[in-house]
Amino acid sequence: MRLNVIEMGEGSPVLLLHGLFGAGRNWGAIQKRLAQRHRVLAPDLRNHGESEHAARMDYAAMAEDVAEVIARRGLAPAAVLGHSMGGKVAMALALGQPGMVSRLVVADIAPVRYPPALRGYVAALRALPLAPGLSRRDADAALESAIPEAGIRAFLLQSLDFGGDAPAWKLGLAEIAAAMPDIEDFSATGRYEGPTLVVAGERSTYIQPEHHALFRSLFPATRFAVVEKAGHWVHADNPHAFLALTEPFLA
Repeated sequence: MRLNVIEMGEGSPVLLLHGLFGAGRNWGAIQKRLAQRHRVLAPDLRNHGESEHAARMDYAAMAEDVAEVIARRGLAPAAVLGHSMGGKVAMALALGQPGMVSRLVVADIAPVRYPPALRGYVAALRALPLAPGLSRRDADAALESAIPEAGIRAFLLQSLDFGGDAPAWKLGLAEIAAAMPDIEDFSATGRYEGPTLVVAGERSTYIQPEHHALFRSLFPATRFAVVEKAGHWVHADNPHAFLALTEPFLA
């Protein structure tokens, strides 16, 4: 599968991998900042953004997609930074094809199975009636009862295309719904010996102290850091602090 990729900058290569329901464009200002010193690529993972849809959506398949991006451009080894689902893709790539990855940044996710907390989002998005004339405000109002957080609704609605006769999701929602057990899980094997930075949000519960030993068993060169005043979306909640941690590591 060929992924849609946003690319900018020159220098040592860095790939930015977004989370579930996101897209490469979500990295926005972070990509522009890193592009001052690096060649930065932000792909849309399969079933997201402008990339193709596919029924298979386990981490081995998504990691292979990213490996193809790196190989096709002759970038190996590249630094790979992934957030949430993208962090699991980055870990799967580093463990499965360590020669592709020069250094690894994992943002607010652990190599463990998580509870099915996000399946309600998938159901709510699939239930939204995409009739001609539906406005963004109407779509937001229709999602409010199932997704009360305005910021999360705004994030999700970035993937709803209002440009056609009727709105249409860029997300492969049927494929994502079927793949949620795989997305929630993580079962990669191997070890990645390269430099690894694990960044947690101070207000997030995704990375727990008991996960540290597992990280070190898979990624023995792991360093841990915390972004203050940030939740799960560490790079969006406090981009200055996130960059203060990641820029020196990538350099």
